[in-house]
Amino acid sequence: MHKYQLLIIDDDQVLSEMLSEYLGEEGFATDCVHDGLEGLNQAKSGNYDLVVLDVMLPSINGFEILKRLRKNSSVPVLMLTARGDDVDRIVGLEIGADDYLPKPFNTRELVARIRSILRRVDKKSISGESAWSLGHLKIDIQNWQASYKNKEFELTSAEFRIIDKLFKQNGKPVSREDLTEYALGRAMNDFDRSIDTHVSNLRKKLSDLDIKELQVKSVRGIGYALAKNISSAEEE
Repeated sequence: MHKYQLLIIDDDQVLSEMLSEYLGEEGFATDCVHDGLEGLNQAKSGNYDLVVLDVMLPSINGFEILKRLRKNSSVPVLMLTARGDDVDRIVGLEIGADDYLPKPFNTRELVARIRSILRRVDKKSISGESAWSLGHLKIDIQNWQASYKNKEFELTSAEFRIIDKLFKQNGKPVSREDLTEYALGRAMNDFDRSIDTHVSNLRKKLSDLDIKELQVKSVRGIGYALAKNISSAEEE
């Protein structure tokens, strides 16, 4: 019996069939869609644990699918990008992809990335206290819920883990390597700036909501730390 249901959205039918067969051998159930709009509709169904999404697709491209999907869905998305195309990678992460993999890729690497994403969204993988609050800000990692002044807002699984890791360090800096390991479930590669993009996205969301209780700060030569504004947290 398959534990996870995956959706592959890629217009390369031969590749999709090969991936479906390989992932099936690894214990995943898969559906394959080769058109952008059809893929978007299936991804929004709520029937999938993860979506493998290619950028180049007929009808609408992967970026547009992800943008529309993120309006009302937090389903994990692994985006397939052109090898060496940093723009595609950065844009995908900024829109809300959980991770990316450049084409052509090793199927074992694909499985490793999928498993790492699924591990970090698994409630059982959270250690210690899974819910905390600071002033009007409330974060519940166990149920993947975030709210400010009683209004919920969306965070990706990586953003949840980043803010949780930094909060629990009580202002102590966390290295980019450790944050990548904890938030993305994999080692940081050379020239890999994925964690920086995720942190940037988190900062923007906190800024757009005018959340004054905390701020993610860069620590030169180390990584990131969370600065808590206790005076704002105590305001009614």
